[in-house]
Amino acid sequence: MALLLRAALLGAVLGSACAAVHFREEFTDGVNWQRRWLNSQYKPDLGKFKLTAGKFYGDPVRDKGLQTCENSKFYAISSRFKPFNNKGKTLVIQYTVKHEQKIDCGGGYIKLFSSNLDQKNMSSESQYYIMFGPDICGSETKKVHVILNYKNKLYPIKKQIRCKNWDEPEYIPDTSAERSKDWNNATDGEWRHPMIKNPLYRGEWKPRKIDNPNYKGVWPHPQIDNPNYLPDFNILSYENIGVIGLDIWQVRAGTIFDNFLITDDEEYAEDFGYETWGETKDPEKVMNIKQTEEEKKRERAEEEKHFRERLNKKVEKKKESGKKKLRRNTVQKEEL
Repeated sequence: MALLLRAALLGAVLGSACAAVHFREEFTDGVNWQRRWLNSQYKPDLGKFKLTAGKFYGDPVRDKGLQTCENSKFYAISSRFKPFNNKGKTLVIQYTVKHEQKIDCGGGYIKLFSSNLDQKNMSSESQYYIMFGPDICGSETKKVHVILNYKNKLYPIKKQIRCKNWDEPEYIPDTSAERSKDWNNATDGEWRHPMIKNPLYRGEWKPRKIDNPNYKGVWPHPQIDNPNYLPDFNILSYENIGVIGLDIWQVRAGTIFDNFLITDDEEYAEDFGYETWGETKDPEKVMNIKQTEEEKKRERAEEEKHFRERLNKKVEKKKESGKKKLRRNTVQKEEL
């Protein structure tokens, strides 16, 4: 399922009544997205993006976005907009990301750059203002990055924000269940497989804790005034914000990015989220469940077919063995 991601940096004052929309991208005008987004050329073998709604969606047009389509590749693409600064204003960065490939290792985050960025040479070495979004690799790395640039040094958020996993849902369709003979679609509605607990679902992963034998309690460190302390009330302010980019690595491709928004108004961002992701997420979920059920049926049919073929081979082998034994017995009788 597509996930809506929103980061809001609150300035010294609230945003104005009239929202300033600095960047908005929904990919609803077909191939024209290629005029607005530029692929980096810093490496000759970077992964390519394509415009698609994917295998399951809520709306075939509105859910189109940029999808990674090559495995084990670095990706680097960016889009430019009119530069602005967020001094004294709220800064909201929002987009949707869908890992429909059941991602095992890869990034789904975005970066915000200065307008001075050389887009053709954008890479992981390019200096950025903000990095935000999910990063998944194996069972250990499943977090949402929030990294801020302050005086050309990068500071990750101290709080660990764990991103959701779509690989093993809590409930799955019970494909072994069969519709009862007295079920009537006209009166009872369309029959669907009942949902059951997924035996592979283990809940949200948390690090295992053990007693620390060296723990001696909390020691209160004495506090003194810091003579070098200089409060900076513009710590979250950035000049010349002008480029948004995707600079990621993916082992298994298939992630779709859509509904990008950069604004100074949280209410506007919330409304935009409801008008895009909010209106298509439920139909997308229904389509995904239906496809999963059909895939399970196909898998079960293939298993049954394979079982029948193996059984038929055994029966034929047994028959052939019986015929050979009968022929041997007949020859022995004739010889006698």
